[in-house]
Amino acid sequence: MMRTRPLKVALLGCGVVGSEVARIMTTHADDLAARIGAPVELAGVAVRRPDKVREGIDPALVTTDATALVKRGDIDVVVEVIGGIEPARTLITTAFAHGASVVSANKALIAQDGAALHAAAGEHGKDLYYEAAVAGAIPLIRPLRESLAGDKVNRVLGIVNGTTNFILDAMDTTGAGYQEALDEATALGYAEADPTADVEGFDAAAKAAILAGIAFHTRVRLDDVYREGMTEVTAADFASAKEMGCTIKLLAICERAADGGSVTARVHPAMIPLSHPLANVREAYNAVFVESDAAGQLMFYGPGAGGSPTASAVLGDLVAVCRNRLGGATGPGESAYAALPVSPMGDVVTRYHISLDVADKPGVLAQVATVFAEHGVSIDTVRQSGKDGEASLVVVTHRASDAALGGTVEALRKLDTVRGVASIMRVEGE
Repeated sequence: MMRTRPLKVALLGCGVVGSEVARIMTTHADDLAARIGAPVELAGVAVRRPDKVREGIDPALVTTDATALVKRGDIDVVVEVIGGIEPARTLITTAFAHGASVVSANKALIAQDGAALHAAAGEHGKDLYYEAAVAGAIPLIRPLRESLAGDKVNRVLGIVNGTTNFILDAMDTTGAGYQEALDEATALGYAEADPTADVEGFDAAAKAAILAGIAFHTRVRLDDVYREGMTEVTAADFASAKEMGCTIKLLAICERAADGGSVTARVHPAMIPLSHPLANVREAYNAVFVESDAAGQLMFYGPGAGGSPTASAVLGDLVAVCRNRLGGATGPGESAYAALPVSPMGDVVTRYHISLDVADKPGVLAQVATVFAEHGVSIDTVRQSGKDGEASLVVVTHRASDAALGGTVEALRKLDTVRGVASIMRVEGE
């Protein structure tokens, strides 16, 4: 039997995502009620600009006093889509204290203060769900937290930012330079006026922290994630990648050490073989590759941003939280029992593609090879070309630690025959 008294929802923020959440709650009200077992009612919408016309939303529900809204006491679920750290953090903890569970799309806040927020939710017996904080509509958090709860996840490798994937895909398929591809992304609405959070990897790093924490049952904060942007990727890098049968993607990589004793989380551009499923993720789409002991290799793919896709994830969480509310239960909270240390980037082991500008004369290759050998970095392939006294030397290594590679590059820069290091790119997915 369906309960007739509605569950009341407060919406914090009514921008691209929030307005879509409100629209779906209205247009799909009957379906949502049937799936939950009770109707859901939009009880209030907190905004900064109350005079803006919001189609489909009763103006009487609109308020600028978000604090008063979450303190009402009759609110069952607060949906937070305002983003940022404050006032979102205070509003969420206030909601818990006044009896509401929370659904959030706030990746930056969850990555920075997820442990404290989970603790506050647990203290008051409430839910904190945030599927929409990572990769939009793509189900990732729930599969990691619930479907794979009995498995051991060893690696999460993914494209989790649509803007950067659009730019890199344009560079790959059209031969455009970085700025040209960025301009196209901006014109099409994929890139913000200030794209720093995307192109410098901050957005992806927050998502990596969240995914690593869930996958490895360990607290991983945003500060634990190594971050490297993609603004230095050039057309020449793509040309080198193609010669290796690869392309370039900005990847979020979360790994468990081979001995199981630590984890790493990092975001950076990397070459991946064209045979890898992630190589074929085009335009602004996202995809995440998960490797576990029992399930093996899984891939999750779809639109990673935008009003409708993100709202879909928010509404999925809303249904789950409302069901828990009716049943007098709560869903999974933080799982950090493993408490594994997060290793520094220097300990990460991978392959490298290094492009050097060198003097075109006998003995250069031998000098370079000696430097690699002295630092314990094994060379896989070498390609040299040049004329008129200048040459390009491309070295691809076997797997080596980031620290060993860093020492190698520092020593190479001291050679008289090395004019400069044109680029260094990690090679992943093999």
